[in-house]
Amino acid sequence: MNVPSRASGGLPPALIRDIERAGYYPGLVRDVVSTALAGDDVVSHLVHQETTFDHDSVRRHVTVLVLTATRLVVAHADDHTEEGAPVGTATATTESVPLSGVRGVMLTHVVADPASYRPGILGHEITVTIGWGSVTRVDLLPATCGDPACDADHGYEGTLTADDISIRVSAVADGDSALSQAVAFASALQAATAR
Repeated sequence: MNVPSRASGGLPPALIRDIERAGYYPGLVRDVVSTALAGDDVVSHLVHQETTFDHDSVRRHVTVLVLTATRLVVAHADDHTEEGAPVGTATATTESVPLSGVRGVMLTHVVADPASYRPGILGHEITVTIGWGSVTRVDLLPATCGDPACDADHGYEGTLTADDISIRVSAVADGDSALSQAVAFASALQAATAR
């Protein structure tokens, strides 16, 4: 395996370029990712910037996923604004997950006009969902017996879903190269966790 040449902060140039292209406080994000990597070589990476609108404010968020030979490093950076504060604040969090702890990598491909699908294209959108057991969501619904006239209490039924992180990348919104990089990262992570 070729080890990429290093630039500032010990990160490979391609990762630095993608962090800077995301445009969300790149100096902070580079430092946080570099600290979390602690000198490990980068096998693959994915940088995803997302902007959300919340009533009267705009919030930015960037997620950086980095695969090393032994772990998955997940970095999030968000806007955090307290009401009445004179300046905005950013929070940046990293999590390091041993590859043996990754329980699943799921890829959902969205394909427009599947009757005209051309092999090798893999659709115009992908969602990469990675689970390692840190976050589990419980979806509960009232249980029923199937009798529409029944008014008895049948308790609840539900599902447990372990999806610690889910990233949606669209060729329309993010570009074809971002979609290709998401597929490449997911493939590398799937291969690494299958060993």
